[in-house]
Amino acid sequence: MWCYSDPIEGCIDVRGYVAFYWNKVDAWFEENKQVFYGVKDPYTRVDCLNSNRLIEIYIDSLLVAKTDQPVMLIETGLPTRFYVPIGDVNLSYLKENLRLVGSPYKGEARYFDFHNQSGVIEDIAWSYKSPYPEVEDIQNHICFPQGKVDLYVDGILQERPKTRWD
Repeated sequence: MWCYSDPIEGCIDVRGYVAFYWNKVDAWFEENKQVFYGVKDPYTRVDCLNSNRLIEIYIDSLLVAKTDQPVMLIETGLPTRFYVPIGDVNLSYLKENLRLVGSPYKGEARYFDFHNQSGVIEDIAWSYKSPYPEVEDIQNHICFPQGKVDLYVDGILQERPKTRWD
């Protein structure tokens, strides 16, 4: 556990409060339900929308994915993410790596690296094998964060956003 005995100037006075290190306790609970990847922010919303927009993903000028059946995942404060059905992804360029990252909204993501003659781009995409029921539509889909790829939606190249995942 840790605390600030002298809070940072200009910040909320947190003297008398303590915080716990997530990975140093046996378990976390919200009421009677155990949580595994952090508590949910009550002001964050996550929605899945099935779409028929044409999505094309290019990496190093190579067409890696193309679909007209994406799932749009809309999450408060983040760019809309387009999840592509695995069957519409050229998996010969992707290799699953060992990275696993948990989300309190979606479950546990597994990550993929991109491989071609030019080299390797790590963590280029992610997928959820067993997403939480609220976002089950992204199961068997892969997401390529827009900041790392050229994403075309209905033929229009999308701007590359800056987030911690891009």
